[in-house]
Amino acid sequence: MSLSTVERDALVDDEVTVEDLAVLDAEFAAVCGLIAPLFHRPESQGHSEAYLRGLLSPLEKKNGWTIAEHAGAPEPKRMQRFLNLTSWDADRLRDILVGYAMERFADERGVLIADPTGFAKKGRKSAGVQRQYSGTLGRIDNCQIGTFLAYANTAGDRVLLDRELYVPEHTWCADRKRCAEAGIGEDVAFATRPMQVKAMIERAVAAGVPFAWFLADEEFGQNPGLRAFLEDEHIAYVMAAPKNTEFTDACGQHATVAQHTEQLSRNAFTRRACGIGTKGFRVYDWALIDAAEEHHQFLVRRSLDDGELAYFHCFNPRREPVGELVRAAGNRWPVEECFEAAKQEAGLDHYQVRKYDAWYRHITMSMLALCLLAVMRKSVKKGTFHLWTTRCPTGNETAQHG
Repeated sequence: MSLSTVERDALVDDEVTVEDLAVLDAEFAAVCGLIAPLFHRPESQGHSEAYLRGLLSPLEKKNGWTIAEHAGAPEPKRMQRFLNLTSWDADRLRDILVGYAMERFADERGVLIADPTGFAKKGRKSAGVQRQYSGTLGRIDNCQIGTFLAYANTAGDRVLLDRELYVPEHTWCADRKRCAEAGIGEDVAFATRPMQVKAMIERAVAAGVPFAWFLADEEFGQNPGLRAFLEDEHIAYVMAAPKNTEFTDACGQHATVAQHTEQLSRNAFTRRACGIGTKGFRVYDWALIDAAEEHHQFLVRRSLDDGELAYFHCFNPRREPVGELVRAAGNRWPVEECFEAAKQEAGLDHYQVRKYDAWYRHITMSMLALCLLAVMRKSVKKGTFHLWTTRCPTGNETAQHG
């Protein structure tokens, strides 16, 4: 259960030592051991190992056909059966992924980040597909939308922890025959993307994932139901807000956040970096406006280049200083980096499956591959390694269901 030389080389950017190669092999074997109890038969365990190996390989496209060929299979039927018909639970795999990621990357000052991403598709058979707007594609197109929850720590590590396939209400959930044909069960009810995010946050909290902030874009920031849930659970957040967001400030003036910003003095803004980008530190001018509602503030970001403004609604029950709010606002971008890495390196969008369960299986395996890449690279970089046992992090329950 070891990686080939080509696969090893694909995992790291710099030259690796013999000791490093042993680290990569041991880590891969340990993860295969973690997920083995999910599968009823040794053949299925072998398919899971081959699929994960394929996702880590330097293949240009990583789907059932190419991964089967990479594994030396004469045809792709067994790999397709692994995704579509074999009895195993992708949610249990997700739970193992979360436990594995937290053993390596847990950080009390970490952040949870929610964001959707689009998967361009042809036809109308793939579960949840329809013509809809995708920010990833930058247009309305025929696609599926996945809602994801990412995790980033203060050391710069970032992984995808959870996922939900968005199933549109009118074109899918209202058409149970179409749902059945795509493998969407009667128990799958329509859920908005903010509702999906709420469920994923609840799972992360139940799993003991430590974090200081929840971060998201305007789609989630302007959703009152999601905000109310976070506030009820005392979960601090920094979420983007549109310029027409209305609130009452600490002086009792009610206006939009853009109008409040116009009333700020020049001295209200301070220059701060909110992280490091491809061109160095990302520096902006920032101002903070206290709201009349307890624990609520609005953070204003002004570009140094063109003066463009962006706004963030902050729920800050710990009364963290403005520097921490700026850090949180700048930490939303790791989710985009996760998507880019997962699609380029772990085949997140390479799948050719149509069924609902098969989508979750491929996506979750890809997320596990992305996490494994992060762990391997960090282990090689630091020259340290700890071999995790093959005990499932979520306890004996998973093994019993396997």
